[in-house]
Amino acid sequence: MAHPYSIAIQKKFAAHKNDKAAKGAKAYLLNQFEFYGIKTPLRRKLCKEFYKANPINTHKELTTLVKECFEAPEREMHYFAIELLGYHKKLWSKQTISLIEWIITHKSWWDSVDSTNSHVIGKFFVEFPEYIKPTTSKWNKSSNIWLQRMSILFQLMYKDKTDTQLLTKYIEHCQLEEEFFIRKAIGWALRAYAYTDAKWVKAFIKTHSKLSNLSKREALKHC
Repeated sequence: MAHPYSIAIQKKFAAHKNDKAAKGAKAYLLNQFEFYGIKTPLRRKLCKEFYKANPINTHKELTTLVKECFEAPEREMHYFAIELLGYHKKLWSKQTISLIEWIITHKSWWDSVDSTNSHVIGKFFVEFPEYIKPTTSKWNKSSNIWLQRMSILFQLMYKDKTDTQLLTKYIEHCQLEEEFFIRKAIGWALRAYAYTDAKWVKAFIKTHSKLSNLSKREALKHC
């Protein structure tokens, strides 16, 4: 039986449905998901109002709601679940790692995975740095491309706090991967760090000739 919380947000989203926008959004993500067609600014406004009006007090309930929202066919419900987890930062604990992994590996595409990084993953490891190496090392060695992608991108916003040794290790392990989303992630991670230390990134590219042209091109885009 569906939780009243998820039923309520689905009704709220349905009241703002836009068929034309939904069609365009569905096509943009290669027809993999259904959409209500709610533009991001409005969706986030609706979500924040809903989160504040409907507090969650336990990690168990939070996990249940995240997974239940992912059962809905509409992609906005998946975004809602990701941002719901991000909003309830005070409930995060070691248990959250398994929930993060669950989100990354369910109904996966770049939009949900990268959103999970922005709203949860990068921030989670700032709060719980002791879990960085054991968790991201496992992701980097995984056969799941989205977990691998996150092992490379979780430091995206860390700037001068970036662990370059870890970044180097993870990129080197994946540098021969032919998967587009891994090659893109490598380039993106290096490009982001180039804003902090362009010299380091240029030197990295010079000493890693096996990197794909896509990764190199992305990395040096603003150097």
